[in-house]
Amino acid sequence: MPDSVTRLDHVWIPLADGARLAARIWMPEDAASTPVPGLLEAIPYRKNDATSVADAGRHGYFAQHGYASVRVDIRGSGDSDGILLDEYLEQEQDDLVEIIAWIAAQPWCDGTVGMFGYSWGGFAALQAAARRPPALKAIVSVASTDDRYADDVHYMGGCLLAYYLLSWATTMHVYATLPPDPEVVGEDWRDTWQQRLEGTRPMIEPWLTHQRRDGYWQQGSICEDYSSVDCPVLLAGGWADGYRNAVLRMLEGLSCPRKAVIGPWSHHFPNDDIPPGPAIGFLQECVRWWDRWLKGVDNGVMEEPQLAVWMQDAVPPSPSYPDRPGRWLAEPSWPSPNVEVRSLALGADGIERGGDRPLMVRSPQSTGVDAGDWDPFGNPADLPPDQRAEDGRSLVYDGLPLDRDIAILGQPALLLELESDRPWALVCVRLCDVAPDGASTLVTRGLLNLTHRGGHAEPRPLEPGRRELVRVDLKAIGQVVPAGHQLRVAVSTAYWPWAFPSPDPVTLTVHGGSLELPVRRPWDGEPSPPAFAPAEQAPVPATETLALEAGDHTVSRSIGRNTSQLVHVYPSFHTRFTESGIEFRSHEPDTFTIDEADPLSARIVCERTVTLSRGPWSVSIEARSTMQANAESFLVTADLRASEGGQAVHAGAWSFRVPRYMV
Repeated sequence: MPDSVTRLDHVWIPLADGARLAARIWMPEDAASTPVPGLLEAIPYRKNDATSVADAGRHGYFAQHGYASVRVDIRGSGDSDGILLDEYLEQEQDDLVEIIAWIAAQPWCDGTVGMFGYSWGGFAALQAAARRPPALKAIVSVASTDDRYADDVHYMGGCLLAYYLLSWATTMHVYATLPPDPEVVGEDWRDTWQQRLEGTRPMIEPWLTHQRRDGYWQQGSICEDYSSVDCPVLLAGGWADGYRNAVLRMLEGLSCPRKAVIGPWSHHFPNDDIPPGPAIGFLQECVRWWDRWLKGVDNGVMEEPQLAVWMQDAVPPSPSYPDRPGRWLAEPSWPSPNVEVRSLALGADGIERGGDRPLMVRSPQSTGVDAGDWDPFGNPADLPPDQRAEDGRSLVYDGLPLDRDIAILGQPALLLELESDRPWALVCVRLCDVAPDGASTLVTRGLLNLTHRGGHAEPRPLEPGRRELVRVDLKAIGQVVPAGHQLRVAVSTAYWPWAFPSPDPVTLTVHGGSLELPVRRPWDGEPSPPAFAPAEQAPVPATETLALEAGDHTVSRSIGRNTSQLVHVYPSFHTRFTESGIEFRSHEPDTFTIDEADPLSARIVCERTVTLSRGPWSVSIEARSTMQANAESFLVTADLRASEGGQAVHAGAWSFRVPRYMV
């Protein structure tokens, strides 16, 4: 390990079209005389303020271990040139290929490059790998996806994700219009800011326009051609993360050298001390990966099991857990020879309890208010609370108390024979663990827009009154349901605000079905998987927390008006970054309202305020977006206001109508 690290705070990376991208670089002090492999993380979240502390912990650590680690603001973000028009554009991928070549050609780099990141950065690593730039030798992708339509914040099972679609679009509109740092770009900072303010549009417009899985979503989805990725891939995800399905799917689909770890984590790096834990020494695992594939060290990393998973023990329902009790299991490959799928029949009397009469369900439109966050970040109210109220709004199938533990590992599915009284309908399926005292803990769940029952590319309306056999895939999970507890399957026709409701209230008649449950065999006598080291990172710069408001979910009902409201407030920060002197303030509430009997009453309001300041310099972005629908169209409004020194400098407003395509 080198004695010290050199950090280059502001480096410009020139691109072929004349644009410059801003980078911060950490490297061993002697890299100029003894070149080392390069690493790249490219994201839109502002290297000088929003991610600067986390960047230092990760990139600094990799530099301590013999790598030149480069953190880039992608085109149109932070201090970089350009306008950020949308997620994961081909232009972004073209830029990544150029950046990788630039890194490889630097005198401090030995010509080999790795790439890493989580969320957007994890997506970018996969997308860059699919381009096969010659210098890119291995990647690490955390909390990401191979399928932009099926497993991202826009759609789930063909249902429009009301919870995140508008919320994330509003957030990204703010990030796309924040200015560069005047101390980095100089006097031209205001020109760049005005270009961004005038050139961006709400990203929800293309997302909402493409309601089917078409070429828009196929671009950047490596599942379209897994063989395009031939460099080694290390994957990581968490059972509380919205993107966990993709880890198992990529292990199965990729043919390159690959490994994965899935822990109890939410949407963050596995070494971060963020609930639910336990955290692991994931940066050490990354270094072992880089050492094997970028330095050629024969460290045995590929002789270890392909997949390490945290098998979670049963817990009482709670919106947050400091740690999830459980144990590490090792799987030699995925699909695993240790997992078999059991089919459990659903009858009118419950799971494996018989009864052949049909059952009907017509859920209140507020069903889903206890769903928790679609993509938890470890905040105090992110996870779903006790599900008994939700169970009461659903058609429930209970099993008998178990006579032995069942360890679920993989992606359950529910096959349902049903009929609908409407041509457009959705179904939500939840799998719960019911304790002897009646507490209902969510294990996993799935959504399906029933017009997508034959696939997401070409929806087909239902024929009212006609029986259909449909398959609802639930999110992957690793969890033990102990002896004495009961399995519960809950079926509902609404799941607000995760799923934007169907245009009409729907009654489904269910004629039975089966629960396809991936069951992991007992592990008694198995060798223990290699132990993970404790979490480590490099020292990080100091920050000063001037104000902090914890996030929360607040549910309220009006009995007289028959309405329900959910307010989700993300944590609000007022932080001073000591090194740059920048103060960063944010406020991010989302409000979801609905009439219990009227799906067309569904309404979303998302508000964002971000302020950056340093001494006399102060800029602020305020954005507000709304979304609702009638039977034919989605209706969206958005406005964005920018100010400098308390004086308005820009205002923009948008309003558009998008036809509903069987959503």
